[in-house]
Amino acid sequence: MLADLPSESYDADLEESWENERTATPVRAFAVRLHQTGRSIRETTTILAELGIERSHGAFWNWVHRLADSGRDPPTASPSRVAVDETAVKINEGWSWLDATIDTETKLILDVALFGRHGTDPAAAFLYGLREKHELPDAEFLVGQFVYRTALARLGLNGRVNSTDRNHIKKWFHTLKM
Repeated sequence: MLADLPSESYDADLEESWENERTATPVRAFAVRLHQTGRSIRETTTILAELGIERSHGAFWNWVHRLADSGRDPPTASPSRVAVDETAVKINEGWSWLDATIDTETKLILDVALFGRHGTDPAAAFLYGLREKHELPDAEFLVGQFVYRTALARLGLNGRVNSTDRNHIKKWFHTLKM
Protein backbone atom coordinates (compact mmCIF):
# COMPACT_ATOMS: atom_id res chain seq x y z
CA MET A 1 0.00 0.00 0.00
CA LEU A 2 1.10 3.55 -0.61
CA ALA A 3 0.72 4.33 3.10
CA ASP A 4 3.48 1.80 3.89
CA LEU A 5 5.91 3.32 1.40
CA PRO A 6 7.35 6.09 3.63
CA SER A 7 8.55 3.65 6.26
CA GLU A 8 10.31 1.66 3.55
CA SER A 9 11.72 4.76 1.86
CA TYR A 10 13.50 6.65 4.59
CA ASP A 11 14.89 6.21 8.07
CA ALA A 12 13.53 8.33 10.94
CA ASP A 13 17.14 9.27 11.73
CA LEU A 14 17.20 11.24 8.47
CA GLU A 15 14.27 13.45 9.45
CA GLU A 16 16.57 16.45 9.96
CA SER A 17 17.49 16.16 6.26
CA TRP A 18 13.93 17.23 5.47
CA GLU A 19 13.71 20.32 7.67
CA ASN A 20 12.35 23.48 6.09
CA GLU A 21 10.71 21.66 3.16
CA ARG A 22 7.24 22.62 1.95
CA THR A 23 6.55 19.13 0.60
CA ALA A 24 5.39 16.46 3.04
CA THR A 25 8.00 13.85 3.96
CA PRO A 26 5.97 10.86 2.67
CA VAL A 27 5.71 12.54 -0.74
CA ARG A 28 9.45 13.26 -0.87
CA ALA A 29 10.24 9.72 0.25
CA PHE A 30 7.91 8.29 -2.40
CA ALA A 31 9.51 10.47 -5.09
CA VAL A 32 13.05 9.45 -4.10
CA ARG A 33 12.08 5.75 -4.04
CA LEU A 34 10.40 6.10 -7.46
CA HIS A 35 13.57 7.67 -8.83
CA GLN A 36 15.66 4.86 -7.33
CA THR A 37 13.64 2.28 -9.29
CA GLY A 38 15.06 3.70 -12.51
CA ARG A 39 12.78 6.62 -13.36
CA SER A 40 14.54 9.75 -14.52
CA ILE A 41 14.05 13.03 -12.68
CA ARG A 42 11.77 14.25 -15.47
CA GLU A 43 9.69 11.06 -15.39
CA THR A 44 9.38 11.28 -11.62
CA THR A 45 8.37 14.94 -11.61
CA THR A 46 5.82 14.16 -14.34
CA ILE A 47 4.28 11.43 -12.19
CA LEU A 48 4.26 13.78 -9.18
CA ALA A 49 2.66 16.51 -11.29
CA GLU A 50 -0.06 14.08 -12.30
CA LEU A 51 -0.69 13.57 -8.58
CA GLY A 52 -1.06 17.33 -8.14
CA ILE A 53 2.40 17.90 -6.67
CA GLU A 54 4.09 20.61 -8.71
CA ARG A 55 7.78 20.93 -7.85
CA SER A 56 10.75 22.03 -9.89
CA HIS A 57 13.32 19.60 -11.23
CA GLY A 58 15.88 21.39 -9.05
CA ALA A 59 13.87 20.77 -5.88
CA PHE A 60 13.54 17.12 -6.72
CA TRP A 61 17.23 16.87 -7.62
CA ASN A 62 18.01 18.30 -4.16
CA TRP A 63 15.80 15.66 -2.48
CA VAL A 64 17.58 12.84 -4.28
CA HIS A 65 21.11 14.11 -3.69
CA ARG A 66 20.49 15.13 -0.09
CA LEU A 67 19.97 11.44 0.68
CA ALA A 68 22.41 9.97 -1.83
CA ASP A 69 24.99 8.94 0.75
CA SER A 70 22.57 7.84 3.44
CA GLY A 71 19.81 6.24 1.36
CA ARG A 72 19.39 2.53 1.06
CA ASP A 73 19.56 0.69 -2.22
CA PRO A 74 16.20 0.13 -3.87
CA PRO A 75 14.60 -3.11 -2.76
CA THR A 76 14.83 -6.16 -4.93
CA ALA A 77 12.51 -9.10 -4.78
CA SER A 78 12.09 -12.65 -5.98
CA PRO A 79 8.32 -12.87 -5.81
CA SER A 80 6.30 -15.94 -6.64
CA ARG A 81 3.20 -13.97 -7.68
CA VAL A 82 3.20 -10.54 -9.30
CA ALA A 83 0.08 -8.48 -10.02
CA VAL A 84 0.36 -6.30 -13.12
CA ASP A 85 -2.00 -3.56 -14.22
CA GLU A 86 -2.19 -0.25 -16.01
CA THR A 87 -4.30 2.86 -15.71
CA ALA A 88 -4.86 5.91 -17.84
CA VAL A 89 -3.63 9.23 -16.45
CA LYS A 90 -4.21 12.67 -17.91
CA ILE A 91 -1.06 14.77 -18.15
CA ASN A 92 -1.58 18.31 -19.40
CA GLU A 93 -3.92 17.89 -22.36
CA GLY A 94 -3.04 14.30 -23.28
CA TRP A 95 -3.51 10.82 -21.89
CA SER A 96 -0.69 8.50 -20.86
CA TRP A 97 -0.62 5.00 -19.43
CA LEU A 98 0.86 4.25 -16.00
CA ASP A 99 1.90 0.61 -15.63
CA ALA A 100 2.77 -0.88 -12.24
CA THR A 101 3.54 -4.22 -10.61
CA ILE A 102 3.26 -5.35 -7.02
CA ASP A 103 4.48 -8.45 -5.20
CA THR A 104 1.17 -9.88 -3.94
CA GLU A 105 2.82 -11.40 -0.87
CA THR A 106 4.95 -8.51 0.44
CA LYS A 107 2.89 -5.69 -1.18
CA LEU A 108 6.16 -4.19 -2.44
CA ILE A 109 5.78 -2.07 -5.57
CA LEU A 110 8.28 -3.64 -7.93
CA ASP A 111 8.19 -1.16 -10.79
CA VAL A 112 6.24 1.77 -12.24
CA ALA A 113 6.47 3.15 -15.77
CA LEU A 114 4.70 5.85 -17.75
CA PHE A 115 4.01 5.29 -21.46
CA GLY A 116 2.64 7.62 -24.10
CA ARG A 117 0.42 4.96 -25.56
CA HIS A 118 -1.45 1.80 -24.68
CA GLY A 119 -0.77 -1.57 -26.28
CA THR A 120 1.17 -4.78 -26.38
CA ASP A 121 4.54 -3.19 -27.18
CA PRO A 122 4.62 -0.91 -24.10
CA ALA A 123 3.32 -3.80 -21.94
CA ALA A 124 6.07 -6.10 -23.23
CA ALA A 125 8.70 -3.39 -22.69
CA PHE A 126 7.47 -2.91 -19.13
CA LEU A 127 7.56 -6.64 -18.35
CA TYR A 128 11.00 -6.98 -19.95
CA GLY A 129 12.36 -4.16 -17.77
CA LEU A 130 10.76 -5.72 -14.70
CA ARG A 131 12.39 -9.05 -15.48
CA GLU A 132 15.77 -7.31 -15.81
CA LYS A 133 15.46 -5.59 -12.40
CA HIS A 134 14.15 -8.51 -10.34
CA GLU A 135 14.69 -12.25 -10.27
CA LEU A 136 11.46 -13.63 -11.70
CA PRO A 137 12.28 -17.03 -13.23
CA ASP A 138 9.29 -18.84 -11.70
CA ALA A 139 7.00 -15.92 -10.90
CA GLU A 140 3.37 -16.14 -11.89
CA PHE A 141 2.08 -12.90 -13.42
CA LEU A 142 -1.52 -12.02 -12.60
CA VAL A 143 -2.87 -9.93 -15.46
CA GLY A 144 -6.04 -8.65 -17.09
CA GLN A 145 -7.62 -9.97 -20.25
CA PHE A 146 -5.90 -8.20 -23.10
CA VAL A 147 -2.51 -6.65 -23.80
CA TYR A 148 -0.64 -8.23 -20.90
CA ARG A 149 -1.70 -11.74 -21.90
CA THR A 150 -0.16 -11.15 -25.32
CA ALA A 151 2.97 -9.56 -23.78
CA LEU A 152 3.43 -12.55 -21.45
CA ALA A 153 3.22 -14.95 -24.37
CA ARG A 154 5.66 -12.84 -26.39
CA LEU A 155 8.23 -12.96 -23.55
CA GLY A 156 7.60 -16.57 -22.56
CA LEU A 157 6.52 -15.66 -19.04
CA ASN A 158 4.12 -17.62 -16.84
CA GLY A 159 0.85 -15.83 -16.21
CA ARG A 160 -2.90 -16.06 -15.93
CA VAL A 161 -5.95 -13.85 -15.76
CA ASN A 162 -6.81 -13.09 -12.15
CA SER A 163 -9.06 -10.27 -11.05
CA THR A 164 -9.17 -11.04 -7.33
CA ASP A 165 -5.45 -11.02 -6.48
CA ARG A 166 -4.86 -8.04 -8.75
CA ASN A 167 -6.92 -5.92 -6.36
CA HIS A 168 -3.68 -4.97 -4.56
CA ILE A 169 -2.42 -3.06 -7.58
CA LYS A 170 -5.86 -1.62 -8.33
CA LYS A 171 -6.07 -0.30 -4.76
CA TRP A 172 -2.60 1.21 -5.14
CA PHE A 173 -3.71 3.00 -8.33
CA HIS A 174 -6.80 4.25 -6.53
CA THR A 175 -4.69 5.60 -3.63
CA LEU A 176 -2.22 7.15 -6.06
CA LYS A 177 -4.97 8.96 -7.96
CA MET A 178 -6.55 10.30 -4.76
